[in-house]
Amino acid sequence: MTESAAAAAATPLSLDAAALADWIGGRLGGPGAPLTVTRIGTATGIGNALFELRLGEDSFVLRRPPAVLNDASASNMVREWRILTALEGTPVPHPAPRLLCEDPEVIGAPFLVMDKVTGFTPGFEMPEPFGADPALRRGLAEAYVDALVDLAEVDWRARGLDGLGKPKGFLERQVPRWLAQLDRYRTRDLPELGFVTAWLERNRPEGSAPALIHGDYSPFNVMVAPDPPPRLAAVIDWDTGTIGDPLLDIGHLVARWTDPGEEPVLTPLPGRPGADPTRSELAARYEQRSGRDLSALPYYACLALFKLAVILEGTYAREARQGVPEEKNSMAVMVPRLMVAAAEFARGERSL
Repeated sequence: MTESAAAAAATPLSLDAAALADWIGGRLGGPGAPLTVTRIGTATGIGNALFELRLGEDSFVLRRPPAVLNDASASNMVREWRILTALEGTPVPHPAPRLLCEDPEVIGAPFLVMDKVTGFTPGFEMPEPFGADPALRRGLAEAYVDALVDLAEVDWRARGLDGLGKPKGFLERQVPRWLAQLDRYRTRDLPELGFVTAWLERNRPEGSAPALIHGDYSPFNVMVAPDPPPRLAAVIDWDTGTIGDPLLDIGHLVARWTDPGEEPVLTPLPGRPGADPTRSELAARYEQRSGRDLSALPYYACLALFKLAVILEGTYAREARQGVPEEKNSMAVMVPRLMVAAAEFARGERSL
């Protein structure tokens, strides 16, 4: 889910290629082509696990939940499948869905198979020519925003997504919902938690018209086409998607964006500091293209970081239960930093 997930401790995953091949059969082309399975990446934390599947000359990606879930509601493959299927034929770039398996007996968990996307994730790397060209990086930043505008315009009812979420009362449920999750594994006091939750409850806006939202939108969850012009190859990791207030997505994007001269909320994105658009420029583009009112954007930025902090505190608690020393716990510093940054947006100390 984040760049720090790679440091989280969990059980390594592997797949039974023979069982998988039996289940796939001829669903991805003619039967009989040999199947090879290769793990993609080395992250073993709370993020979903990815495997490349090669069937003859064709390549696909299998996505399954991690070995350990911080919360039972996380990593819903059926939800992700519904969203990817609904996005077919829309302007929102996404991996094309191919297969869904809800039977955990096949490989040990439900999973989905999708087309492999060619590109890079800009939260982790910024290859040339993008790294050295401010104009290309600005174009990428604008593409991040434009994908959110396109997403919010998807006719989710016409595309069969009724029941995916409960848009009525979406904002009212957020603080109680995430506090309840935090209480299931809380092991320590978090700075600014009381202030942030009270501020969010006191300053809750009316909300924007409901739309399909990603739920964890940042440069860590997009893939960029490898060659100019700057454009997104796919928005990925849809397992937290729902029907709700789309301003939470743009709030999440700008909340994790570092303006020149600031300390980053998480780790710095690749690139040259000061050469990319500011948060206010990203917000202005979203507002102009979407026609949605962003006057309450600090609220959404604060809410996004509060939510992220609660989710990642589950990793802190799990590592603490496993006996990981505080100084080696991957979330020991990260979660308090997120909560402090949420308070800074609430107080206006981080500008929008």
